[in-house]
Amino acid sequence: MNDYILPEIWEVPKQMGGAWGGLNQATAGARFEQHLPVGEADFQLYSLGTPNGIKVTIMFEELRDLGVDLSYDLYRIKIGEGDQFGSDFVAINPNSKIPAMLDQTGNERVRVFESPSILLYLADKYGKLIPKDFAKRTEVLNWLFWQTGAAPFLGGGFGHFFHYAPEKIEYAINRFAMEAKRQLDLLDKELAIKRYIAGDDYTIADIAIWSWYGRLAQDKIWDRAGIFLNVRDYKNLQRWTQEIAKRPAVIRGLEAQYRDIN
Repeated sequence: MNDYILPEIWEVPKQMGGAWGGLNQATAGARFEQHLPVGEADFQLYSLGTPNGIKVTIMFEELRDLGVDLSYDLYRIKIGEGDQFGSDFVAINPNSKIPAMLDQTGNERVRVFESPSILLYLADKYGKLIPKDFAKRTEVLNWLFWQTGAAPFLGGGFGHFFHYAPEKIEYAINRFAMEAKRQLDLLDKELAIKRYIAGDDYTIADIAIWSWYGRLAQDKIWDRAGIFLNVRDYKNLQRWTQEIAKRPAVIRGLEAQYRDIN
């Protein structure tokens, strides 16, 4: 029996509980002074090997395979320890979420935050992994923004209540498992008629979506979540997932996140 009574005005609880409860606050902004390292490479990436974090290292490696001469330094932001709330990181991303990036290739540094924005920025900067044709470009952006809007239901919704919440709440798990299954079914149906999510060509939309849904299809997000959602049933999603997982740039992009970094 749930004895929670909805208050007229919500107040911050004294104790949230759960894996991330101690980090959550109802206010934004820096919580402490911080001095992040800044190297000499073209791009300074502050990240961690989460689904959003791996997108950017995969993108860098894909660009290199396409002949782009670029360098990047990768620095680990330990979100479980609150690094994302330090003053230097907040100056790059006021929203305190990884990944965040500095572009040092011009006369002035450019900050770029939110992973879809970073993917689009790099695609436009180098003219790679996004079509020049306006209609085809729009289709890629349709799916890039689909991932931006859909993944919070998967991560903050399903993933949180399935894996991180201090107690298993049947309604919450059912609510978000239903949405996760709907999203997986959508991708499976789309990939039944296309090699990649936006058509015949591999694009930033595939990188963005694979980093969440491909990793889920491999059962590599949240312990046993793939089994719980029966991801093996989505045959077209599995085909696409396996094809992308074999790309050398994807392999290197993952390795970059998981090896010892600064």
